[in-house]
Amino acid sequence: MDAPNDATAVVDAAGKVVAWTRGAEEVLGYPPAEVVGRSAAPLLADPGDRVRAVAVAEHCRAGAGWSGVIPLRHRDGRRLDMNLRVSTSFRIGGDECFLISAWALRTQWAMGQSVLDGFLTRSPVGMAVMDMDLRYIWLNDTLERFGGVPREQRLGRRLSELLPGLQADILEDLMRKVLQNGVPVTDYEYLGWSWADPHRQHAYATSFFPLVDADGAVTGVCYIVLDVTDRWNARELLAMVNDAGAMVGSTLDVTRTAQELADFAVPRFADFVTVDLLEPILSNEGQGTWLTDAGPAATQVTLRRAAMSSVREGCPEAVAGIGDPVDSIPPPHGPDLLVSGEPVLIQALDPTSPQWVTRQPARATSIREYGLHSLISVPMRARDTVLGVTTFFRSLNPVSFKPDDVLLAREVVARAAVCVDNARRYTREHNATVTLQRSLLPHTLAGGAAVDVASVYLPAGAGDGVGGDWFDVIPLSGSRVGLVVGDVVGHGLSAAATMGRLRTAVQTLADMDVPPDELLAHLDDLVLRLSEEEPTNEAADTFRTTVVGATCLYAVYDPVTRRCTLARAGHPPPVVVTPDGDVSFLELPAGPPLGLGGLPFEASEIELAEGSLLGLYTDGLIEAADRDIDLGMSRLAHALAQPGLSLTALCSAAVERLAAVAQPDDVALLLARTRALSAEHVVSWNVASEPAAVAGIRNLATRQLEQWGLDELVMTTELIVSELVTNAVRYGSGPIRLRLLRQSRLIVEVADASSTSPRLRHARTTDEGGRGLFLVAQLAHRWGTRHTPDGKIIWAEQELM
Repeated sequence: MDAPNDATAVVDAAGKVVAWTRGAEEVLGYPPAEVVGRSAAPLLADPGDRVRAVAVAEHCRAGAGWSGVIPLRHRDGRRLDMNLRVSTSFRIGGDECFLISAWALRTQWAMGQSVLDGFLTRSPVGMAVMDMDLRYIWLNDTLERFGGVPREQRLGRRLSELLPGLQADILEDLMRKVLQNGVPVTDYEYLGWSWADPHRQHAYATSFFPLVDADGAVTGVCYIVLDVTDRWNARELLAMVNDAGAMVGSTLDVTRTAQELADFAVPRFADFVTVDLLEPILSNEGQGTWLTDAGPAATQVTLRRAAMSSVREGCPEAVAGIGDPVDSIPPPHGPDLLVSGEPVLIQALDPTSPQWVTRQPARATSIREYGLHSLISVPMRARDTVLGVTTFFRSLNPVSFKPDDVLLAREVVARAAVCVDNARRYTREHNATVTLQRSLLPHTLAGGAAVDVASVYLPAGAGDGVGGDWFDVIPLSGSRVGLVVGDVVGHGLSAAATMGRLRTAVQTLADMDVPPDELLAHLDDLVLRLSEEEPTNEAADTFRTTVVGATCLYAVYDPVTRRCTLARAGHPPPVVVTPDGDVSFLELPAGPPLGLGGLPFEASEIELAEGSLLGLYTDGLIEAADRDIDLGMSRLAHALAQPGLSLTALCSAAVERLAAVAQPDDVALLLARTRALSAEHVVSWNVASEPAAVAGIRNLATRQLEQWGLDELVMTTELIVSELVTNAVRYGSGPIRLRLLRQSRLIVEVADASSTSPRLRHARTTDEGGRGLFLVAQLAHRWGTRHTPDGKIIWAEQELM
């Protein structure tokens, strides 16, 4: 059985019905009792089909089935045209039989000419037929409505004659290609206009296919048009939003980001755009959330013009310049507009209304003079922070803003607001970091009698954050001076705070007269100890202030001996320019960066001629993406080898040559020109290791002060010399030497071969001794002890009166 609903029967070779199914009964109405065992001939509606049935039986007996249409008679007398399928013959017992299946013909729907005409004419898709010359032969009502040109004016004319601005030449070229090669063109999209709506741009999707006659010859071309303006606008909206994300916010600068927003919207969306931000936003004083706290009634809103752009050169529509205060909230709205955050659409501006004339007369005049006829005002908010307002105007574009345009304006402004808020937050943090770093760097540098100094410091570019470079000039005993430059790895507040800690440590160690190599060793231990304080949980990483790596170079210059002792910890070598103009980089042991621990530091000593230039710098000056370190060092050497320039001018020349643009790392440069103390300013004597020698050396010191014209210091100097020499004789070991240095201060130095340092005591009233160093400390400006390879030196300084 082919199917359970088919009328199926079995008929033998004599035409008698052998079997009759329920489906056959349902289709023809005969129950099995009236059919089975009887001839099937009465079931045929046409008597002539009986001969045909015999032929079909012979065909099936030959081994092939048959199918076709034969009319049958229903029990009620109706004629039924049925599809019959007859199987090849087979046997049931000894009888030859055939299986016959029948099912009713499906009625085909016949579409009348009126229905077809109505379908073609009233279809929502525009359709037209063009002849071989591309002239209109037929078009439906929809296409007539799309173009706005009556059917009578179209027939017999070409598209380019009716709508010349509708890319007619391109469309006709496409139709010619279809006529030539017979290949259809589908879904060609283009922008156009219509006489029915000439002020609004429409988007259309068009398909072309050839018309052929019965012989296959092309007789014309048919094209169908669909208005896809909504789809096009949605796609353009998405594209503009994506473009805004790529073009707005390229820098972390508030005003630059605002200007990028204005430039993006003109002229693709508006003819004139203003971006006005709250005054605290531009000054980085607040976050704007105070608007929602106090409420609009209690709030005095001050907006300042941050950016603007216009299709007219110079933005003549503007009533305020960049940075000027402005009232840009459109009437009748007030500060509540900024708080609510909902955009305002005014499709038809009326500058003559009392609200505009009374509240914003200057803007009303500008609106009237330049034909500003429509606006959208969108509050700028990000992260619950009110930033300002952006206003879009149209003037030369005759099409007013529509509600759909508000969606685009809202999305673009929302993305720009996030960028503005990011820039505001970064600028505030960057300024705080720069302020912290500059407060930790020395405000004035004094080289005393040892060197003349000048320096320059440039923070990293705004996008990279402030680094941890530092430099310092530290006065030391004996007219010596310590020069230091260092670099902390990383950027931001953490690097600045770490720099301050290291600079303080260096000053403390230098004040103790620690030699350069030992100073770096102590500094290395300090960095290791600080690293152990590093937070272990991820949440504390935000507040990390420990050292993650640093380099340092420390030098001590003595103007008496003109010798300079240097040591470095992974820092670039210093540059030396001799008085003759020869430039070289000192080959010092590199030393490991600070924080590795366990590795030694080595010091080197060189002699510098008076007037030599010593340059200490950080790697940000010589490294850059477009050059390697060797090239940077070469450029630095050429920049410093310019005789006749002051130290300040040399600093400027070096920075201009090597760091003219913002660098990804801080730049620090410290220049020192050496001096030498002549014999007129230094005098020394050997002292015998016996108490009787004290009186004689005191008299020599007195006569020297009289020669220098320092009579007012004779009394205090005699006492200081007596106490220091007596201590050396009593507690030290020979040889003992006294040295006097006269520069901005009078310095008394007593050297001996003992490494034991004296200790200041505060004697009681009943003690007979122990007041010597206490008196020296009271009489001197400052005093101290420094160790030398041969022993120690006790020194005291006095201010010249």
